[in-house]
Amino acid sequence: AFCRGRIVRVPKGPLIRVVGTEVVIPCSVSDYDGPSEQNFDWEFSRETDFVRIVSTWDSTFTSEEYQKRVGRGDIKLRRSSNDAVELVIRNIQPADQGRYKCSTPSTDATVQGNYDAEVQVKVISDGLSVSGSKGRSSVPLRLSEGDSFRLRCSAITSSPEHTHLHVTWQIKSGSAWRDILSLTHEGKFQPGPGYEERYRNGDIRLDTGANDTYRLSVSQASSADGGAYRCLVSEWVRGADGSWQRIQEKGVEIASVSIQRTDVVISTSNVSVTERDSLDLTCNITTDRSGIFQAEVMWYFSASPDDTLSDAQLLLSMDRDSVVSDSTLISLSHVDRNSYHLLVRDVDVEDSGYYFCEAAIWVPLHNGSWHKVVERTSAPVSVVVTALEPDYDVFLNASKMPKFSDDPTELHCRITNAQDTEANLRFAVSWYYRQRLRSDDVAAGELLATMDADWTLLLGDRSRERIQNGEIIFSKKSVDTFSLRIQWTSESDRGDYFCVISAWSRHRNNSWVKSKDVTSAPVYVFWATQDYALTVEAVKLKPFFVAGHTFEMTCKVSSKNIKTPRYSVLITAEKPLTDQSNPNGTTRIISLNQDSVVRLEDWTDQTRVDGVVLEKVQENEFRYRMYQTQISDAGLYRCVVTAWSPGGGGMWREAVNGLSNPIQIDFQTSGPVFNVSVHSDSPTIYQGEVADLLCIVTMEGMALEPDDMSFDVSWFAVRSFTLDGEPILLASLDRRGIVTQSRRNGSSDISLERISPLEFRLRVHGCEDHDFGNHYCVVTPWVRSATGVWQREPDIRAKPIFLSVKMDVLNAFKYPLLIGIGLATVTGLLSCLIGYCSSRWCCKKEVQETRRERRRLMSMEMD
Repeated sequence: AFCRGRIVRVPKGPLIRVVGTEVVIPCSVSDYDGPSEQNFDWEFSRETDFVRIVSTWDSTFTSEEYQKRVGRGDIKLRRSSNDAVELVIRNIQPADQGRYKCSTPSTDATVQGNYDAEVQVKVISDGLSVSGSKGRSSVPLRLSEGDSFRLRCSAITSSPEHTHLHVTWQIKSGSAWRDILSLTHEGKFQPGPGYEERYRNGDIRLDTGANDTYRLSVSQASSADGGAYRCLVSEWVRGADGSWQRIQEKGVEIASVSIQRTDVVISTSNVSVTERDSLDLTCNITTDRSGIFQAEVMWYFSASPDDTLSDAQLLLSMDRDSVVSDSTLISLSHVDRNSYHLLVRDVDVEDSGYYFCEAAIWVPLHNGSWHKVVERTSAPVSVVVTALEPDYDVFLNASKMPKFSDDPTELHCRITNAQDTEANLRFAVSWYYRQRLRSDDVAAGELLATMDADWTLLLGDRSRERIQNGEIIFSKKSVDTFSLRIQWTSESDRGDYFCVISAWSRHRNNSWVKSKDVTSAPVYVFWATQDYALTVEAVKLKPFFVAGHTFEMTCKVSSKNIKTPRYSVLITAEKPLTDQSNPNGTTRIISLNQDSVVRLEDWTDQTRVDGVVLEKVQENEFRYRMYQTQISDAGLYRCVVTAWSPGGGGMWREAVNGLSNPIQIDFQTSGPVFNVSVHSDSPTIYQGEVADLLCIVTMEGMALEPDDMSFDVSWFAVRSFTLDGEPILLASLDRRGIVTQSRRNGSSDISLERISPLEFRLRVHGCEDHDFGNHYCVVTPWVRSATGVWQREPDIRAKPIFLSVKMDVLNAFKYPLLIGIGLATVTGLLSCLIGYCSSRWCCKKEVQETRRERRRLMSMEMD
């Protein structure tokens, strides 16, 4: 592994070569020092002395004997890389047989390895002979597509060495030769590129015969098989290293093959026929085949010229025995030897498309069976069948036009001046609506409904629900008249209406195909109307009242241009922006619909569910009452009224909306003003401790007795350092002293209590890290008036205080450290005990002391 030196390599000899051929001897060097490009010297010896041939670095290296051959280029060096060259000898002769030595001048710092290598070259005579069939040169062959042919060549060698032959059949249809099939020197068959499938199917074979002949058999010849054929034979010998080496190659051109293509064409190009006429097409087979053959013809139809045979429809076929498949309206006849006639009677519009024929040529074999030699498909021919369109006009008129909203509308669509109609013709109608725009633009028509050939009604998206409810009716009055009736016409129905009459023709397969559409002139449905007007006036019945009394107001409604209206009323309140219960400002309180059904909207005071009443006094007058008013009820109150007019089918239709003037509720009071703050003696605590938070209420102004005031207190927490998070309700205490706690996920617990009339304490027991955050309380004061009624004051929110929870490191690691030290001590003592017991009783050995011999020492003189 540590030894390294220069190594010069040449092929293992002897190298056997044929006289007159070119010899290439490679030489390479590896594991050397110095420059990457190395130089080489070649020498030759027939017996003992070496003669210098050529060098890569010294032009004077060549001896006089080889100067002419080197000068002519018959002997030269060809560098393949920096560390390898090839000695090339053209037209080698028997005198060139001997030993060749390759040397490399040293570029190493020290002499290591070998600096030259020798190889023996043996030159043998040319014993390979290649010839065509019976020694003839290339012969021309003219064949028809689908025929079979055979080509022969002879190859023999008289080489004194044990050589193998490699035979390859090639074809040249352009400028280059391509391999067809080879019999290798190892006795294996090898098809050329593109011939693998034909070789597996047996269409291409290579057989050996007597007198060293090699026969190429080609079946099912195609146009690609035309060209020049040659037999290429190479001679191979096994080298000393066991590898095969090609020593020479010869080829001879055998034949020139031309293939006559068989074409299938349709004599007619693009065809245009009229409906009910006959279609006549002829399929011609072009071939120069003179022997016995039969043709098989099949006609196909396709809707697209790009469809394959598997996608196309087979119309009719005739086998090689001239047996035609059965068909009623299509016939196929054999006009002459190579022509086949297709006749389609009574053509229809469905027959428009592409027609093509497929033909197969069958030839008899020696055993009496038939063999298909070629199959071709013609180019498609386009056939256009012109339909016979009926002639008719369409007229649309309105038998009933609305004068007011919800009046009926009826339109009649008639077919007039009908000509060229027959029993196989049927009419259907489609109804369309188009809205009129104020500008010059034209809106697209919207489909209301359509009838198909079976007079089945298909609904559009615009009025599907109204049609299903019977508000719009489509009918057929007579053979030539269709009607559209709108039971209750609304403003959205204004616009242009038009109908489209479609003519449907019945085809041979009893299917119906639309042949023509005729559109009528539009009819404009319109009536003069006046805009709706609605006025709402709100009046406060009691101009002065105090908190706890009843608030009462009426809403009077007057309308114009509305037929038999009914009204729905909604009472709304606009609270001050300081009211946190409704930050949007407007609250929907109670409503009464057009059928006098009362509904509470956003009234959420559960203690005053019956505290608001809305009733209908007259047909156009409504009264609203609110009992035991609170200070929090202050704001602007309005009536929102909607006028409804009767629509079709007993339904009510919204006509117009109106808003009343505002009525204000304002309480003038000189009562106390409440303030709220949050306090904690220790806002920073450790885990497991108790956090105390105080919600303190203070009063300014008029003093109240503790029995005349009460508070609802709610505690919230925001689990973030800022107030941008979602507040979480912790606990609440109502004015009756009932505490409500929210559900908690951790192990900590909370308690909420009233410690004085104006102080409320929240305790967090066993604090955890997730109990941190901003904490604040929201207080709702309740004050008892002189009449004994409790009044609710607006909610007051305290400024938050941040609670920080820290971890006690000593207490957290105290018990784990004690447990670890104890376990380590027990484990050490147990290990000592096991070691002592093992050395005492288990591993004790008896040691026997060897006896020593006692001898006297010799004296120095005796030694």
